Amino acid sequence: MASLYTDKLEAWLRAHSNEADAEAMAAYMRDQFPFLGIRNPQRMALTKQFWKEHGFPKGAEGVKVADELWALPEREFAYTAILLLTQLRKESGPERIEVLERMVITQSWWDSVDPIADHLIGYHLQKYPEQIPVHVEKWLASGNMWLQRTAILFQLKYKQRTDVTLLFSTIRQLADSKEFFIRKAIGWALREYSKTDAAAVRAFVAENELSPLSVKETLKVMQRKEAQQADL
Repeated sequence: MASLYTDKLEAWLRAHSNEADAEAMAAYMRDQFPFLGIRNPQRMALTKQFWKEHGFPKGAEGVKVADELWALPEREFAYTAILLLTQLRKESGPERIEVLERMVITQSWWDSVDPIADHLIGYHLQKYPEQIPVHVEKWLASGNMWLQRTAILFQLKYKQRTDVTLLFSTIRQLADSKEFFIRKAIGWALREYSKTDAAAVRAFVAENELSPLSVKETLKVMQRKEAQQADL
């Protein structure tokens, strides 16, 4: 059974549901999940108001609440769980990776996997870099598209701290994937790193066979900069 805190938060959000918006939001996500129909700005405001009135669950209680929210069907509860864990990430221990991995492979879609990979797992692995080799290897070998996407994306915000050897090796191992979300992730990761080292990314694209989608996504920023310079 869910905790009293989670029950109250669930009831609070359900009280602000909007059927018309719920249908539109579900359609946008290809009807992968039901929605309450609470758009992000309102959901954030409602959650912060709830925390102000009922307190913020910390430590093990906070992780328990996040797990309980994750188990609810409507997508806004998953978003709230991610927000809660983001607020708790500074106090997390090395075992938190197990919770995050479980969230990646359950109720999986890009709208949950991407913020978990970027904001939660990326942050966690900067705190505990000794976990990177074993987990990235496991994710790549898992055959799970969402774990593989996480292996590509967790360094998105690392910039100069990016382990370029690892990033390029990961992409090489997945470059022949037929999955749209893997090809898209490859382009996204390379595009982000091109803002730090465009020359390295250009060389990598030239020397490796990537899907047309990955190449297109990779080159967006560099091509835009070239066009701007040409107009000067």
